[in-house]
Amino acid sequence: MKFKFNKKNKRFIKEVIEKRFNILLSIIIVLFSLIAFKLFSVQLIQNDKYNNLVLETAENIVEGGSAPRGRIYDRNHNLLVDNIPVKTIYYKKNKRTTTKEELELALKMSTMIDLDYSKLTTTNLKEYYINLYPDKAKKLITDEEYKKVSERKLNDDDIYKLKLERITDEELNKFSENDKKTAYIYYLMNNGYSYDEKIIKNKDVTEKEYALISEKAGELNGFNTKLDWERVYPYGDVFKTILGKVSSETQGIPLELKDEYLKNGYSLNDRVGISYLEYQYENILKGTKAKYKILNDNSYELVSEGKRGNDIVLTIDINLQKQLEEILADEVLKTKSEPNTDFYDRSMAVIQNPQNGEILAMAGKQVMNKNGKLQVYDYTPGITTSPVTVGSVVKGASILVGYNTGNLKIGEVIHDECIKIKDTPEKCSWSKYLGNLNDIRALAQSSNVYQFKIAIRVGKGNYVYNQPLKIDKEAFTTYRNMYNSFGLGVKTGIDLPVESTGYKGTSTQSGHLLDFVIGQYDTYTPIQLSQYISTFANGGTRYQPHLLKEVYESNKDGVLDNKTYTTEKKVLNNVSTDPKYLSRAQEGFKAVMSSGGLGVGYMGIAPNPAGKTGTSESFFDSDGDGKIDKETTTKTFIGYAPFDNPIMSIAVVTPDISHKYNHSSYSSSVNKRIATKISNAYWELHNAGSIKE
Repeated sequence: MKFKFNKKNKRFIKEVIEKRFNILLSIIIVLFSLIAFKLFSVQLIQNDKYNNLVLETAENIVEGGSAPRGRIYDRNHNLLVDNIPVKTIYYKKNKRTTTKEELELALKMSTMIDLDYSKLTTTNLKEYYINLYPDKAKKLITDEEYKKVSERKLNDDDIYKLKLERITDEELNKFSENDKKTAYIYYLMNNGYSYDEKIIKNKDVTEKEYALISEKAGELNGFNTKLDWERVYPYGDVFKTILGKVSSETQGIPLELKDEYLKNGYSLNDRVGISYLEYQYENILKGTKAKYKILNDNSYELVSEGKRGNDIVLTIDINLQKQLEEILADEVLKTKSEPNTDFYDRSMAVIQNPQNGEILAMAGKQVMNKNGKLQVYDYTPGITTSPVTVGSVVKGASILVGYNTGNLKIGEVIHDECIKIKDTPEKCSWSKYLGNLNDIRALAQSSNVYQFKIAIRVGKGNYVYNQPLKIDKEAFTTYRNMYNSFGLGVKTGIDLPVESTGYKGTSTQSGHLLDFVIGQYDTYTPIQLSQYISTFANGGTRYQPHLLKEVYESNKDGVLDNKTYTTEKKVLNNVSTDPKYLSRAQEGFKAVMSSGGLGVGYMGIAPNPAGKTGTSESFFDSDGDGKIDKETTTKTFIGYAPFDNPIMSIAVVTPDISHKYNHSSYSSSVNKRIATKISNAYWELHNAGSIKE
């Protein structure tokens, strides 16, 4: 069919062409508008930014060495971590410097400084030989081997390895001690990336060495001096583990943290926080490096000065922390000499403000036998990473499940007697018969059976002595949800890089539910216990525990006068229960610490305390083969004071304190001693006005 080109079709074609032209014109206008806006933005709005980028590219802007980090203080502004200047001799390679010139520089430097070169390896010395005597090294390779290189059967790396292998000890023995020193300097000059500053010496640099290198820097083609820094700890090892570590100038960023730090704009040779608080608050503590412009004569011109990192104030009271660590160190040594402590090796404790989550002190100490002598080591990281079976301290949360589900009435009396499920051993309280107990006395006397019978009701079970017991598996979830709301079995959110949630049992057998409700099944860390008792103390609000209190902008005077951040208390959740039930459980915890309770005397001079003791069956790997082979006893204690308006809570954990393999029932009272001494230390400081809010 032929297309007829009449007036009508001609008009139609003209309309289509005009429509498409208008669309194309609109697109062109939009594109030109975008280009015009971008030019306007670059030339006017972001002019400074792009000028700086151009300058940095054209002028070759480089950064100086790492700037000093921010300081760390305790809550009373006692200085915990500071920086001291360190005289440093370094080398930064000039692009035009040849290998021959570097060898000459190394030799010259060997006459100007004393240097420990004991870390010089045979490989380092051989590499020095190859560069010092290239002709001799070349003769170590046969013509046939060089031919294989041209035939691509060998490569340059293969040839280099052959040279290293063929340098004899006889040749190396010709080197003098000063040659070895020169070889080590040459190794330091070329270790790592060529564009990095290489630390040649930063330990025991004498005034004479420092002055000489500074004076001769213009002649030494890359060698120079600077004042670096290192961390110092005015309180020695107190809380030092949790304060954390910073990488050294020679170490730079550790391999395991490389990707994280490089992604955030760091250089490989930067000094960074690598553990605990130094790592946790790296973005606050890190300093700002000075920037320099490289001039045509390879000299440097300062563009912007470096600045020390910002300062942080912790919630820790260092005087309380110091006493806590001394108490623990003394007690773990003393306890290890008591009977039945073959498997015991550590105790841990936390003191917290239950009204806002601030950690006032936390520590762990471990005692170990080294070459026949007992030595004490820091175990504070175990506060967040070492879960244990905690025993009866969980009964406050357990009894709330009974109230909440309608399976226990306030004041209800239950008969305490051993119970037995078919094909399992009897389950009893610490005393086989405690008789009739109401809910308050059940907590004060730490009745297991009281909790067992509530749990059977919650699990919709029908208990008959020595008969099978079936329970609703949902009971595990009901109890766990309550425990979780107090901080047991979940992360507390403490501001440290590592935290364990503990072990969560998977079996739903009825006997395990009974174990669970008395703290003999899942495991929890000391920081979880601390959050648990703090939540109990303040009336059911679970606060995130934290170590950071404030941040201050650093200044040259070193005065804390410009606060930029304050950590506000953070509510994680509120315990879901009627206030009258929580109040009743609190009365039970108060009874624990009163006449007839199992916690009498645990909190020393603390006014009107409340708390709970705990004892659990635990297990130990006695021969280090990775298999649990010994049954032990773990003890715990939690408490707070004053009862009506708590301002402090305490949690003490002592795993594997005793066993029965010596046919003895003796079990150390170390938890009571620790709790009493710590509590007394707190209240003495508080009453003296030295623990400030």
